[in-house]
This record gives sequence, C-alpha cells and structure tokens, in this order.
Amino acid sequence: MELRQVFWADLEGWDRDDQAAALRAFLKSCETLLRQPPGKPMDGAGFAGTVGEWQGDCRDAQALRPGDPIAARRFFEDRFRPFAVRSGGEAKGLFTGYYAPMVQGSRSRDETYTVPLHAVPPELVMVDLGLFRPGLKGERIAGKLDGNRLVPFASRGDIVGGALADRGLEIMWLKDPVDAFFLQIQGSGLVRLPDGGMVRLGYAGQNGHPYTAIGRLLVQRGEMTREETSMQSIRAWVNEHPGAGKALMDENASYVFFEEQHAEGAIGAQGVVLTGGRSMAVDRTYMPLGAPLWLDVESDDGARKLNRLVVAQDTGGAIRGIVRGDFYWGEGDRAESAAGAMKDRGRYYILLPQGPAARALRQKPGP
Repeated sequence: MELRQVFWADLEGWDRDDQAAALRAFLKSCETLLRQPPGKPMDGAGFAGTVGEWQGDCRDAQALRPGDPIAARRFFEDRFRPFAVRSGGEAKGLFTGYYAPMVQGSRSRDETYTVPLHAVPPELVMVDLGLFRPGLKGERIAGKLDGNRLVPFASRGDIVGGALADRGLEIMWLKDPVDAFFLQIQGSGLVRLPDGGMVRLGYAGQNGHPYTAIGRLLVQRGEMTREETSMQSIRAWVNEHPGAGKALMDENASYVFFEEQHAEGAIGAQGVVLTGGRSMAVDRTYMPLGAPLWLDVESDDGARKLNRLVVAQDTGGAIRGIVRGDFYWGEGDRAESAAGAMKDRGRYYILLPQGPAARALRQKPGP
C-alpha cells in the first residue's frame, strides 16, 4: 500500500462539492471516536495513528455552524492533508454501490411468508485472527466448536435447507427467497409488515464462509457479459430460472444473520447511522473507519461521475483490497437503481490529520 501526498487542487471537483454534507457524516463517526480511549490505534494498516490524534479535530468539528459549506471546506483544508492511495503502483480500483432495500415480511410464518431470516445462533464463534498473528490484522473467521476444535459453520445451502429450523432463531419471515438473498447481500434493510408497520433489520453476524459474487459466476458461464451484469439483471436471471437460480444463490456459501434495529437509518460497521451519498464501505484491513475519503470514480460509459467527500463507516464481505469501495446510496427506488448498476473504476484519497500526515510523509511506500 502506498500513500502519496497531493494538493487540494489535485482533487477534481473539490471546489464544487458540498463539504458540509460530508461533515454531517463525519460528525457521526466522531461521536464514536470521542468515546474511545485516546491511545487506541485507528483501524487500517497502521498509518492513521491513534484515536487521540483524531479527537481534537472531532471536537473542533462539533463547534462548527451546521450546514455552512464554506466553514466545512475550510475545516477539512486546515486540519487534514490529502493522500492518494495506491496498490502496487496502481491508483484505480473497483467501486460498487449498495443500499437499504425494502421487502415484504411478517413476524410469524404463514402460507404467504415462508422464508426465514435468522438471528445469530448462540454457538457461532467469531475469531479476530489479528489477536494471534499481527500479519492477519483485520482478518476474521467464524465457526462453531466441536469439542475443543473450531469447525466451519453451516453454509447457506445448509441453512436454507433447514439446518437452523425449529430453534426459535427466526426473527422475520419473507415472501420471496430472492428478496432474502439480496437483503443479505446489502446487509440491512426495511421490512414492511402486513399491517403496514415497518421494521428495520441490520447486520448482526455472518456464518464465516467466503462471499462469492454470483454475477461473476454468470459471466464465467456465458449467461451474460460483464457489461450486462447489474443487481437488476442478476435478479431477473434468478427469477427466470427458479431451479438453477436457487442453486446459483447457494453457491454463495456466505449467510448473514440479522437483528432488529431502532435507529433513523441503516447502521454501518462503525456503529453509526449511514448517510446516503456520503458513507462508504471499505476494507478495514487497509482503511480506518471514520476517515474522510475523496472519491473520484466514473462509470464505463461516462454517464455517471462521482467526485465527492465521503466517510469510511462500513465494511462488507465482498469489499476486499486496498483500492476498493462500496458506496452507500441510501434507501428507496432511486437508491436501488443507482446501487444496482454501479461497478465503476476509480480512485480515492484519504484525508489524514496533521500528526499521521507528517509521519506518512516520512515513511517509504509500502508493498
């Protein structure tokens, strides 16, 4: 991983962005950072320093007048320094989108609502491998105990086939197994109940199996081209091929568990409510949660270009790598349409406080 200092003028569109919108997202991260011990390291590859080196900037951000774009821009320019992020000399990577879907469901099973969503099973064990090997910092694995051995947990196919049935772990029942699958991929969403009520579900855990992108499998098998793949086209293929579609979904052995959340929006891995258009999921092995990032991406056809300040506030099973991000579009039909079609190439820049920025300038580029 390489960090190369740039100037604000190098950030295309910086002078046209509404940094006040990003500041609102950053302040949510600050609420979490200000509750942590100052000596705690920031997540990421170790270049972002300690939480204490961010807390002073957080306190100053809280003192700013809300909604003032000029003051917000001045704050970021005075307190941070921008660095281009590269991986092995390559600046560009893949940026996808996600959103909070709305699905039909019920708290109880009946002839209409037959597809369960599960709470975390009590036997699921999550292991932070970085506690055992420094080189595995940020890596986690899940399983269950078999005597004194940790063994793999049930796969998606096993769970869909009934491996967790009749244990009282079902927290919601949906109409459509495809809805359940895509809700798990997004990691959170809204369930509309038969009486019109709404329940928000959020990510609570995962079975430990690696995530497999079924769109990539469809491309490899000649069912569609890479250019044709989107969430909408994948969903259409699964619905048009019920038997093969179920088998395809089960090839993604990863299975997500949910919990009911009482919040104003979807909650990310940092524990804060995500901001549509200003939050992004990253690989926390490399990027610290809570860090402002300047996003510069463009769709292959040039129809969509994003130049804006976002905040790293979430993670995802498919988000792996140094230059890799998942842009949170928010809720609703427009968010679904934009997120489903996004698979753009681009780059990002991390904004570091003065202390970590000074050290980054003195360090040689990493691998």
